[in-house]
Amino acid sequence: MPLNPLKGNLILPKMKSDRMSMFYGASPYVFQKAEVLRNSITETELTLWGFLSKSKIMGLRFKAQHPIGRFIADFYCHSIKLVIDVDGELHNSIDNQKYDIGRTFELEKFGIKIIRYRNKQIFHDFENIKKNIIKYCNLRKVELQVPFRGFRGRKNNNN
Repeated sequence: MPLNPLKGNLILPKMKSDRMSMFYGASPYVFQKAEVLRNSITETELTLWGFLSKSKIMGLRFKAQHPIGRFIADFYCHSIKLVIDVDGELHNSIDNQKYDIGRTFELEKFGIKIIRYRNKQIFHDFENIKKNIIKYCNLRKVELQVPFRGFRGRKNNNN
């Protein structure tokens, strides 16, 4: 059985009464479900995770299989409120497309932007996907007035 680089311990968030946490009130059940998903990551998600992990994009920290309310985002960056979802064949059905539309609507209520890519796009056009993600990250930083930082969160005066 191959090693899973996303395997980790279940850590419940410390909820803050003065503001909503980055988990938006997710229940322990949603955290447990996210743990299961992290331990069964798809090849496509693993490919994208290699690009998003370890603050490789402008020092931004993405989390894999991140609970947000009653949903689980494939990848989430809280500082710029950006979800990146990878959609497989399951998302081709009308019912799942309707679910995705409703989920997007609910997440947008929190000010979260969702971008979606199909599995085929990740495998066949990954260089353009990476450029597109960087573009969205820059756009969200400007929209939310997030300071630009270099690798690992250090300030970068060149930006």
